[in-house]
Amino acid sequence: LMDCLALAVETPLGTVIHTGDFKIDNTPMNNERFDFQRFAAYGEKGVLLLLSDSTNVEREGYTPSEREVGRNLEEIFQQSHARLFVATFSSNIPRLQQVIELSERFGRRVVLSGRSMINNAQIASDLGYLRLPDGVMIENERWQDLPRDRTTFLTTGSQGEPLSALHRVALDDHKSIRIEPGDTVVLSSKQIPGNERTITNLIDHLYRRGAEVHYERVSEIHVSGHASQEELKTMLQLTRPRYFVPIHGEYRHLVRHIQLAQKVGLPPENCFLLEDGAVLELTQNSARKAGSVSVGRVFVDGKGVGDVEDVVIRDRRHLSEDGMVLAVMAIHQQTGELVAGPDLISRGFMRAEESEEVMEQAKKVVLETLRGINRETRTDPAELKEEVRKALRRYFNKKLERRPVVLPFIMET
Repeated sequence: LMDCLALAVETPLGTVIHTGDFKIDNTPMNNERFDFQRFAAYGEKGVLLLLSDSTNVEREGYTPSEREVGRNLEEIFQQSHARLFVATFSSNIPRLQQVIELSERFGRRVVLSGRSMINNAQIASDLGYLRLPDGVMIENERWQDLPRDRTTFLTTGSQGEPLSALHRVALDDHKSIRIEPGDTVVLSSKQIPGNERTITNLIDHLYRRGAEVHYERVSEIHVSGHASQEELKTMLQLTRPRYFVPIHGEYRHLVRHIQLAQKVGLPPENCFLLEDGAVLELTQNSARKAGSVSVGRVFVDGKGVGDVEDVVIRDRRHLSEDGMVLAVMAIHQQTGELVAGPDLISRGFMRAEESEEVMEQAKKVVLETLRGINRETRTDPAELKEEVRKALRRYFNKKLERRPVVLPFIMET
């Protein structure tokens, strides 16, 4: 990413360094090299605490340079004789530059597809981070006049995101772009854990359209943005921290990073494995775990932040999965006799053409329930609602093995 920085926070007790995501690339695409001298200077001065990226701690050696991706992408450009689709993170500006420059070299025009891709490319260009050569970029609709082997689509959707441009193209649901047999698709990114299923489905859909697909398991078209073991050792050796906390990774990554730190000389008692919410208390001469604070996801609902209770979320999930049935009726306030209804309205429960017979029977269930309860219950709206709700839930469960949200609405006359 452009403009990524580590943070060196000066405190009365000493300097705390937070690396953020990092790797040491000695041949970067943008010629912005890792600042060894600056980190070493902090190490000479004294670093109280280092918090360091742990994502690639299981990987030995060094993380490959971005330039290796360029060589592999060049081979794909050479072999492609139809339309070429390259999907990557829109924030990976050096990767966008590689694709644009290769397209220029091979006589292709570039179409940007996806809102974030268009916006990020424009911002990066305005700030001078992305060079958009004259005559290479083309507006979204004009590509249709070009030969198939003269077009590159630079698109979002490398993680199979359902609303992304590439996902819509793969489902043949894009308003203007179609994949045809012989086209090539490159997923130039790493699979983020948790996205395996959506990416697999995306690849399958692309193959169904007749595309040749290059992805992480079959082609070297992505390199990580995270430091491997030797780079992590270098960071520890440059900064020489008194205390160390591994960050950014699964639990096993944090464990392995502490083991790595101890191999380069940090005492075990000076290394702390902290999970989300854990507090590390530092003093002039010591460090210790000091309890925890409440952390976690905060649900944002319109203008409300964190004020939605669990029961509300549970009800919404229930509605989304099982639908809703509204039972409307009017009851005489004194006698408890049925004045009007019952009328049943459903949403997200059954198709209209399938529901007529079921709903008619459900009305009979409500009428039988009213006949089977005493006058005192019929004149108590809360009790009556509960009896109707239970009766309908039992009926739908027995008849259909479904459990919609049942909402009785009682009007008193």
